[in-house]
Amino acid sequence: MTQNAKFQTGEEVRLAARRGELTGQTSGMAPGYAQANLAILPREFAEDFEQFCRLNAQACPLLDVTPPGSALPKNAAPDADLRTDLPKYRVWRDGVLIDEPTDVLDFWHEDFVSFLIGCSFTFEAALLKAGIPVRHIAQGLNVPMYRTNIPCTPSGIFHGPLVVSMRPLNPADAISAVQITSKYPTMHGAPIHLGFPDKIGITDINKPDFGDAVEIGDGEFPVFWACGVTPQSVIMAAKPPLAITHSPGCMFLTDIRDDDLATD
Repeated sequence: MTQNAKFQTGEEVRLAARRGELTGQTSGMAPGYAQANLAILPREFAEDFEQFCRLNAQACPLLDVTPPGSALPKNAAPDADLRTDLPKYRVWRDGVLIDEPTDVLDFWHEDFVSFLIGCSFTFEAALLKAGIPVRHIAQGLNVPMYRTNIPCTPSGIFHGPLVVSMRPLNPADAISAVQITSKYPTMHGAPIHLGFPDKIGITDINKPDFGDAVEIGDGEFPVFWACGVTPQSVIMAAKPPLAITHSPGCMFLTDIRDDDLATD
């Protein structure tokens, strides 16, 4: 049994992370359960960040927002604890990464507001079900992610470039992938770019800014989706005094079913 197959529900993944048994990427885990990106900010920045997400909804589709001081995402997973239930976090001080712990209990402040943002790992299950290969899952790697030259719409102190995730596909599979992923608008939806990475500011496809490089085979080209790591890039640029995000690829597993997020 692979580690991915070991966990069948979002709760099982969360509890394994809480116990410290799971500290790596979550792609392919708990099939059928939606995964989410995490951003945690002081209350004074929360309104501007929420507006940033709404202005850049394809990269930052909001699934849940907690009240100040609460680590309980009532809509996404009402028995969860956002301080402990992700495999790995990133802690940012003035835009600089200072730690990558497996829980953030020591960093928690009572004015923190937490945001759960839709993740492309959700639609990967739909791609696999349709027989479309997902290279990083097949290779046991984290999805490759890249900063682009596409600017996000700013809000308050929050500004910066769009980050994209990439999956190599052949033309027929790429067409099907567009059709399938467009049914998941709260999980980044359809791709934003196909082929020609240099056109969106990616100079070396083999050197992602986040995650792992994957092979692009003969007859394949890169397909790019808006990515929920975008807030990390934005937080680095905005430099709030303290912020917490998920470590790339180490997502929060919700109790929301993928099928409930799909549109007709």
